[in-house]
Amino acid sequence: MVICLHFIVGLMMVSMADNSIGSGEPDWSGPHRAMMRSIHADVARNRQVLGRDHLSEPVALALAKVPRHEFVPPELQGNSYANHPLPIGHGQTISQPTIVALMTDILALGPEDTVLEIGTGSGYQAAVLSEVVTRGRVFTIEIVSALARTARKRLADLGYQNVVVHTGDGYLGLPEKAPFDGIMVTAAAVEIPAPLLEQLKPGGRLVMPVGGEGQTQWLTLVSKDLDGEIDRRVVLPVRFVPLTGDHTK
Repeated sequence: MVICLHFIVGLMMVSMADNSIGSGEPDWSGPHRAMMRSIHADVARNRQVLGRDHLSEPVALALAKVPRHEFVPPELQGNSYANHPLPIGHGQTISQPTIVALMTDILALGPEDTVLEIGTGSGYQAAVLSEVVTRGRVFTIEIVSALARTARKRLADLGYQNVVVHTGDGYLGLPEKAPFDGIMVTAAAVEIPAPLLEQLKPGGRLVMPVGGEGQTQWLTLVSKDLDGEIDRRVVLPVRFVPLTGDHTK
């Protein structure tokens, strides 16, 4: 359940052909900086999404820190820091960095928050969330067991100790770990799953693409006030793969 989308922004392809050091290991610093410049330019052009022309400092620092090249297949590492999705197998992709940035930012997470991600994929988005909620927890669910196993090992090897990867149907969320300060869903459905709304903490936020496959999908921000009332705001048009699982049929 990983994003596959085309965001209405300029894209930047990055070549790694000349970025190597004496040992033969690639030097990723230049492409990583180029990716960050591209993200910041996209955010500035689409300032209405955040209501400002820049990312929050915690989100910008997280994106600058997470090594995206560790989350893509070896044969695609040359384009690790290009600002667009890349395939990771099983018909899934690693999300476009600009979308990762915007979805993370509009959740407005604090360092001690607990967040739930539906659709682990490569683990890249979970790693970014981990860098934002540095004293909190990230729970992430992946329905494709092979992707869940790989992401779990990758995140552990990279030292993301506050991320827990679950294998299962994300439609149901994780009621045993609820409530959550933030919930991020990286796949589209016609309606936001009721279990996820129930597991959102009063004062929390949920971000998810809403719309059917082949239809216009809208990235939607849900806020729950302290009385449990729900408010929805359409953010921007996107294209995602559909949310899968028994409860979406």
